[in-house]
Amino acid sequence: MSPAATLLGRRARRLLSTSLPPDLTYRDVFEAHKRISQYVEQTPLDFSHSLSAAYGCDLFLKKEHVSRTGSYKERGALNKLLSLTDEEKARGVICSSAGNHAQAVSYHATRLKIDSVIVMPEPTPYVKVKATKSFGGRVVQYGAGFAEAYEKALEIAETENRTFVHAFNDRDVVAGQGTVALELLKQNAYLDSVIVPVGGGGLIAGMALVLKHINPRIKLYGVEAKAMSGMVASMEAGKVTKVPRKLSICDGIAIETVGEIPFSIINRLVDDIVLVEEDEVAASILTLLEKEKTVVEGSGATALAAIAYNHLPVKGQQVAAVTTGSNIDMTVLSRIIEKGLVRDGRIARISVTITDAPGQLAQVLTLIAQARANVRDIEHERAFLVASVQQTQPIVTIETRGPDHIDRIMKLLRDNGHTSVKLITPKV
Repeated sequence: MSPAATLLGRRARRLLSTSLPPDLTYRDVFEAHKRISQYVEQTPLDFSHSLSAAYGCDLFLKKEHVSRTGSYKERGALNKLLSLTDEEKARGVICSSAGNHAQAVSYHATRLKIDSVIVMPEPTPYVKVKATKSFGGRVVQYGAGFAEAYEKALEIAETENRTFVHAFNDRDVVAGQGTVALELLKQNAYLDSVIVPVGGGGLIAGMALVLKHINPRIKLYGVEAKAMSGMVASMEAGKVTKVPRKLSICDGIAIETVGEIPFSIINRLVDDIVLVEEDEVAASILTLLEKEKTVVEGSGATALAAIAYNHLPVKGQQVAAVTTGSNIDMTVLSRIIEKGLVRDGRIARISVTITDAPGQLAQVLTLIAQARANVRDIEHERAFLVASVQQTQPIVTIETRGPDHIDRIMKLLRDNGHTSVKLITPKV
């Protein structure tokens, strides 16, 4: 082990020593609820008629993404801040986060007149960095991922004698996150299954303490992004296990090393954790946008993705899916919408080889217009076309009403002599 790693280990143990067991219980969550309830509003649990019909269950969405800072994270952060001594508050706090925990600490520390420093990875979406700064915290961007930002935050915490507020490996934070479950059972006492996104594990661990105490028959499922599945890897290994950093649309739960405290709870109380693909999450973001008029980030859509793509046995049940956050970068959202429209056949690209002469392209476009499709873009291919030098191959991007409409357009072109027309299928 390198000297730097040894130093980091000692530093982390010292700074986090107050966050280690004795074991958490549901009583800690009840106390947290009393502590934070005057500051945090209850989030809605809404029944979705359209999604219930689509997926064969009575589906309720626990909309944590409508919280003031755009995620459930403010529950745990606030509970931690309210648990500090006056001396700790005076020294200030620091945290490391990819975004949602950062905003929560920044917002509530400012409300409580506590100075805060937030260390965020360099690739953090701009919307999260901007929001964190607007809430009053001092932002330091460092490192390629959470692990590097975490190390930097520990370093600053020691240098400036600040209290470190961990995003998930902290008993007060876990207890605060668990208050989601108290609200959930108050809003619907007849749930069969609850589905929760999993990153570091703080949310599902806190919820498990409540759900399994009050109603042990409720099935509690976690969902991780397959690209970074640290909790599943840890459960398979029987101990907390670091996974390699990878790009994921679920940046809010893309954690290399899960928390020891959440892991010990999850291992005992959570029924199962399933993995979802990036494309499944992207499609679920679009589904929530179209069907529920709701914007969520990648992490917030993982629970729905697990239902939509049959990763969990919830047919015929009353199910609650937690939409954990809404802090998505608009450029990412626009790409998701575009890809979703392509996948649904509402945007298509067709190529057709024609004679390179005046009027030929106009004829193709006229036929597309007759089919009531809208042309978005046209590209010409000449140099790399394997055909006569007297031919060209326009590639036309069109807006359609779906796969059947595309088929009618292709038939119309072929019936009018354009037998070389092809549909360009995107690589998934």
